[in-house]
Amino acid sequence: MDWLTSHFAFASNPEAWVALLTLVVMEIVLGIDNLIFISILTNKLPREKQKNARRLGIGAALILRLALLATISVIVKLTTPVFELFGQPLSWRDIILLAGGLFLVWKATKEIHHAVDPTEHEESGSSVVKLTVGAAIVQILLLDLVFSIDSIITAVGMTNEIAIMFIAVIAAVTIMLVAAEPLSRFIAANPTIVMLALGFLLMIGMTLIADGLGFHVPKGYIYAAMSFSALVEALNMLHRRRRAARRG
Repeated sequence: MDWLTSHFAFASNPEAWVALLTLVVMEIVLGIDNLIFISILTNKLPREKQKNARRLGIGAALILRLALLATISVIVKLTTPVFELFGQPLSWRDIILLAGGLFLVWKATKEIHHAVDPTEHEESGSSVVKLTVGAAIVQILLLDLVFSIDSIITAVGMTNEIAIMFIAVIAAVTIMLVAAEPLSRFIAANPTIVMLALGFLLMIGMTLIADGLGFHVPKGYIYAAMSFSALVEALNMLHRRRRAARRG
């Protein structure tokens, strides 16, 4: 009971509620990257398996994040440099960001190549993209591991209350679960959105690599660029629909 009392004492503390709201917003914003990746990845599966794969992937990601929060004392120590590369000190966090960034760049480049030149896959007799539910979930978890460690380290600088972090993660992942289905349908129905989303993933991957090498890019710039690109694409979609309506 003492443990519960100490960890949920924030209920009557306005500052704690502000920290909770800030963390929820931060988790949702960071989750957008993951959600785009999940949508693109699961849309490669057979239609009857896509919904369950998204739910399994997001549910597994929630369990992973909660498990990481339970080992927060270990996560915080990941920022300690372990060796140097060309004079640049690297910590385990930097190594994880580098690995995650390289994975995103590779994955986005591969998908862009297929979208631009699908005939190469058809001539070789291969399917569009061979992917199983298990492989999709593993990739979702690998990327979520990268984003989770980064967000947890950021969250530690905002609050010391583990309960607030748990609630923020659960709230954010619940919103992701609700938004996953309509976002996946929207991406599948609009091929140009797929290319835009892959461009986002490529940019995020390069940002993770830069961050891992010690070149921090403010996330505000990244999301401002993404928002501007999305706005331009929305205007293009509106223009195409009105032109099609006039022709019809």
